[in-house]
Amino acid sequence: MNARPGPQPDMHSIDDLRAALRRLTLQDEPAAVERVLGQLEFSQAAGMRAKARAAALVAGARARAAERPLIDSFLHEFGLSNAEGIALMCLAEALLRIPDDETADRLIAEKIAQANWAAHQGQSTSLFVNASTWALMLTGRIVDLPEETRRDPGAWMQRITRRVGEPMVRTALRRAMRIIGGEFVVGRTIEEALRRSHDQPDLALCSFDMLGEGARTAADAARYLKAYQHALSVIGADRPGEPLMQRSALSIKLSALEPRFDLLHRDAVLARLGPPLLALARQAAQAGIGLTLDAEEADRLDLSLDLLTMLAADRQTQAWPGLGVAVQAYGLRALPLIDWLAELARLHGRNLAVRLVKGAYWDAEIKRAQERGLRGYPVYTRKVNTDVSYLSGAARLFAHAPLLYPQFATHNAYSVAAILEMRPPGAAFEFQRLHGMGTLLYDEARRHDPTFPPIRAYAPVGRHEDLLAYLVRRLLENGANTSFVNRFMDEAVPVEEIVEDPVTLLERTPERRNLRIPASASSISRRGSTSTR
Repeated sequence: MNARPGPQPDMHSIDDLRAALRRLTLQDEPAAVERVLGQLEFSQAAGMRAKARAAALVAGARARAAERPLIDSFLHEFGLSNAEGIALMCLAEALLRIPDDETADRLIAEKIAQANWAAHQGQSTSLFVNASTWALMLTGRIVDLPEETRRDPGAWMQRITRRVGEPMVRTALRRAMRIIGGEFVVGRTIEEALRRSHDQPDLALCSFDMLGEGARTAADAARYLKAYQHALSVIGADRPGEPLMQRSALSIKLSALEPRFDLLHRDAVLARLGPPLLALARQAAQAGIGLTLDAEEADRLDLSLDLLTMLAADRQTQAWPGLGVAVQAYGLRALPLIDWLAELARLHGRNLAVRLVKGAYWDAEIKRAQERGLRGYPVYTRKVNTDVSYLSGAARLFAHAPLLYPQFATHNAYSVAAILEMRPPGAAFEFQRLHGMGTLLYDEARRHDPTFPPIRAYAPVGRHEDLLAYLVRRLLENGANTSFVNRFMDEAVPVEEIVEDPVTLLERTPERRNLRIPASASSISRRGSTSTR
């Protein structure tokens, strides 16, 4: 693959680049797609090599299907493409926050009793999934399964769940959700998470995330700040003296540290959040570990960059290469944002780590733009556009090295293969995956290439009570039948289809945006309309 960053902007000042970012927030999507395509060059031979490498990874992983992680098996069998999967997703979202037993019982009766569980009987190689199918009891010891379940499991399930006053079904289902959640969370505390990372080779290198989607009050913010401070102390005391990029790190959400994290309160946010955020960065620098600012919604980007600018300008941490930020490739501003980050690093004489992700808030971004009657959307409306943006972003990160240290967060085999093809000789970078997912893909990659780059697990830490928002987002992202994770191990989906080159796919598709979503959100009635990719 002959990848290049494409023509650089004529403007070089940090202020000009920032002004361009603001102008491009709701830019025309087809025009943005054409720019992305024009800034990424693929040779046919390199593209074929990437496709062959990706196909080998998929085939190798499928041959080891019995080793797939628990949550991968669960999402494959109970995705959002069938009624049973939808029922379980609803339960995952609801049971964690229903306080009274009566309401929980009614929900169970409605969502579980009506599903066709018999269709999933024995369909998975995972004992967990099969046990879930038989009674959603998981261990086989909570309920003794009668003989009739073998003849008509659906009828038995309906009868048992109609007994909504019996607590064992409710207890078992809540336990099921806890077990599912446990597959996404590496530990309840940072100490527990570190112990687990020492015991599991695939967790040897982590970016820990203290669960908490956003502060609602000043007390929430104070609690999250204390959790981040404690996590930095614990991680910093683990394996001191090792090179920073070979140690586990911490990811933080700015909205968890400030209950009014929006541009309407910009001055107050900078005054309140600036000092504790700077203290966290200095603590991480002193401990010799990385600190990454996680991605937020598009309308919070400008404020996030204000705070990142403050951190980058800190002379006390100038020599520290651990300051990082996440960039979402589904954002129309992804490529100019990478250019701005490189200019920020150059201006302050430091290095920045950049985690490139596809993006986690697509549905919310679309709906929010529709509700506000905006003239467009801040994100790409087609998945293939995001995939091409991701590859172009990867090439741009390599072009800006060593100012920017690339961290490629992906579970997509073709994305992995393409990045390996485009990497410059001797380039320093890493891959990242979500804890509980992507292990087979990266195991195969390492098996094929002993010199494969480091792999870091994004590893959430927290109590079950804090899991809700993160769990539901992961289930919805990866449970969809269009999700790469869901199709990756599906033998019914040809490998050729799994590893299709998104650039080729985009070039042969005349549409540059999703035609099922109105081009102008302002044309939608305020009463609302939803669309899916």
